[in-house]
This record gives sequence, structure tokens and C-alpha cells, in this order.
Amino acid sequence: MNAQQMNRQILLASRPQGEPTTDNFKLVEKPIAEPGKGEMLLRTLYLSLDPYMRGRMNEQKSYAASVDLGQVMVGATVCRVVKSNIAEYKQGDLVVAYTGWQDYVISDGKEVRKLEAAMQPASALGLMGMPSFTAYVGLLNIGKPKAGETVVVAAASGAVGSVVGQIAKIKGCRVVGIAGGDQKCSYVKSELGFDECIDHKRPDLEERLKAACPKGVDVYFENVGGSVFSAVLPLLNNFARVPVCGLIAHYNDTGLARGVDRLPLLMRNILTKRLTFEGFIVSDHNAQFGDFVKDMTEWLSKGLIKYKEDVTDGLENAPRELIGLLKGENFGKKIIRVSGDSR
Repeated sequence: MNAQQMNRQILLASRPQGEPTTDNFKLVEKPIAEPGKGEMLLRTLYLSLDPYMRGRMNEQKSYAASVDLGQVMVGATVCRVVKSNIAEYKQGDLVVAYTGWQDYVISDGKEVRKLEAAMQPASALGLMGMPSFTAYVGLLNIGKPKAGETVVVAAASGAVGSVVGQIAKIKGCRVVGIAGGDQKCSYVKSELGFDECIDHKRPDLEERLKAACPKGVDVYFENVGGSVFSAVLPLLNNFARVPVCGLIAHYNDTGLARGVDRLPLLMRNILTKRLTFEGFIVSDHNAQFGDFVKDMTEWLSKGLIKYKEDVTDGLENAPRELIGLLKGENFGKKIIRVSGDSR
């Protein structure tokens, strides 16, 4: 390795108030460290960008620790082993890790998983990684779809929603997606095979969704909130199930929304329709990851699952792309190609 090479890192420079800006991040360069005994040096090839990162920028406690000011932004990565003093890993191995927004990192091998040689590296962050696993456990464990039921999926063209809908189709359900824009809706119907897709950017969302779900909604996979949830709520059938994995419409909120208090309406629906709402964090279900890989591999071999990646080159572009992701500007799983050495 060239002694003059430096490690670029993107740090959390300040906590956003509402929508984040590029000023909340800072790009720095530091010398690349040498791995000690029981350590290895990893070079980042791909970085996953995901909505949960917005919550990690806040100070308040969540299900996981916030990023401290001046620390490297968190994120899942695919890396190549550059040097290793760990017996299980050798130079050139590809691994999945959680090393954050930087070019290089020293790892002790904990929370690192070796990547199978046949797998496309970037797919370990999406199709065969956390987003698809989230879709799998949320829909099957909580949604419990049955053949003939109607499943509605928010953010249907995204990394999680696109897989939710396709698994629901495999299970014999009628699937209605909700996405933003004609291009995304066309993709959801023509490529992913959803029965219908509603553009939430057009007026009369409630009326169009009702027309698309003449028998009501049995499962609603929630990862948006906001006006999309408001349109779905009246359509939920008795005993409907609502897996909640995200609320991206509210991640930039700085307080409670003003206006009419809709909590009594929600609680009345939960009571009278005997609804099940269950939030979940995918890491709580890691014991099922082997089952997920087995099922997903089988579905892929049969051509039952399709997946779209939205790849941007350059670590320096990660702040801009995360900001765009939170606005719904991505089309598919958002990935940053950090290094050209990506096989």
C-alpha cells in the first residue's frame, strides 16, 4: 500500500433541525492505520444508504445508539480484506460489515460476515441483505398473508417494499403498491408484477386507493406514514395486520403535527376492527436469516423476485444522496460505490 494513501471519512458535524443538509456532514482525511494482532484492514467497496440513518443523526435515544458528533456516520458495507492478522480471513476476501462512511477501517472480525464468492457484492446490501430480510420477516411474521387476501405496500418501488409485494404475490395475494410518480408505478406493475400501483403524488389518493382495493385491505406494510397511512386506515378490514418498519414521512419532524388530533380515530379503528399493529426491528430476527437466504435463493432461481439498485459513485456524494433518499428521489436500493475495486 502506498504510504501516502489516506482514509477519507464522513463525520456527523452537527445535528439537523428538520431536514438534513450537507452542512451536517464533514469530510476529513486521516492516515490509514495498520492492523494489530487479531485485527484486519478493510477497504470499503460499497456503502448502503438507508432511511434509518436519519434517526441516528438525532440526539434522543432510539432502538440503537445515535452517532456522536465528530464520529463516522454509520452504515452497512461490503469490504475487501487488505491485510489480515485473523486466521479466518485472508487478503482479498470479500466481507459484509458495518463499518460506516469511510474508505478504510480496522476490524477485529466481530459483526463481519464473509461473502460467498458467487454473490454479486452489492447485492449483499440489498437483495440478499438487510432490506430484503426486513421485507421477509415483517410480511411473513407479522403480516401473515393468506392466499386471496389484499396486501397494500407503501414505498412499493423501494428496497423493502418491492420485495414485500413480490413475496405477497408468491403467497397468492392481491397486491396494491403505493409509490411516487408514473415511472415508479409503471415499474411496480409491469416489472414487479403488482396487481395495481397508486401514485401518491396525484390528487384523490384516498378515492383511487379505495377503487384499487374493492374488498378492503387485509395487510398493510407500513414504512411511510403521513398521508399514505391516512388513505389506508379507513380501508383496513377486521383483523387486518400492519407491520410497521418505518415512518419516513416523519423522520424530519421537529415536533408533533399541528391540527386535528387523529389519535382517537386511530384507536377507535384498532378497537372496533381488532387490528394488529406491530413495530419491528429486523436485527431482532437474525435467527431467521438462514431461512431467508434459503427461500430467497429458491425464489430467485425460479425468476419470482426482481430487484433494482440505484448506484452512485463516490463516498463524497453520500450526504447528498442520503438527503435525496429521504425525499424519495432514489429508484430502488440506494448504494454508494466507494471504490472502483468492486469486482
